[in-house]
Amino acid sequence: MNGEFRTVRCELREGDTLSLAVEDAPGDVSPYTLPADLPLDVLFEDEWVTAVNKPAGMPAHPSHGHRLDTVSNALAFRYSDRYYVFRPVNRLDRDTSGCMLTSNSRDASYKMYEAMTAGKIKKTYIAVADGIFGEKEGRIDAPVARSQTSIITRRVDPSGKPASTGYRVIAEGDGRSLLVLRPLTGRTHQIRVHLSHIGHPVTGDDMYGTRSEAIGRQALHCVLTSFPHPATGETETVFAPLFPDMEELIKTDFPDVDLKEEIL
Repeated sequence: MNGEFRTVRCELREGDTLSLAVEDAPGDVSPYTLPADLPLDVLFEDEWVTAVNKPAGMPAHPSHGHRLDTVSNALAFRYSDRYYVFRPVNRLDRDTSGCMLTSNSRDASYKMYEAMTAGKIKKTYIAVADGIFGEKEGRIDAPVARSQTSIITRRVDPSGKPASTGYRVIAEGDGRSLLVLRPLTGRTHQIRVHLSHIGHPVTGDDMYGTRSEAIGRQALHCVLTSFPHPATGETETVFAPLFPDMEELIKTDFPDVDLKEEIL
């Protein structure tokens, strides 16, 4: 604005001159994202899109207390040979693992945003939930709103935004169920809030359920993502393998299940 860099919070006034760059250029790298050499499993990568298998415990982007241990830091290091700006298409909660998409250019980011808002990016999750479901397949339609007492947690509330999650029980064990879930909307904490709302919180989810000795985090993993490629329009499908903690939990509780067959 008027020849100087400003953030999106800057208020424009009559007479100001606003310039917008359409390509990445020197100085575009965020000063809040520092490169860090972190292990990161890259599932898909080209000049338009990168998909990674985010581990539990790794935040998507820097925040207070997490400056050098995020997906953003890892990708900034991976692409340190060029001007890199972190542009997540979707975010996963810190302790949720699985496929996470990022755009590698402004043009790709806009096209992926369009695809997301049009419902063309499809995500499939695997979860272990507490309890045995009465209905083995169904859809949870319940609006989600921010909690009145916290900026982090969410709750089901009539005043919230519409939220819908499809689920299917594929195996049952000793007091737990293995689910395939497909969120039809993308609200913050949606799957966790919805499962807790119907009395079956994600196993190990200490925010919406209880801690578990079986796993040290919520047993939730984004296992499959499909999206229209921003350059070709062709559908790309990315599979994200389970991490050892969820793999062990599933093998212990549901030894006979064939996950790939159930998912695909």
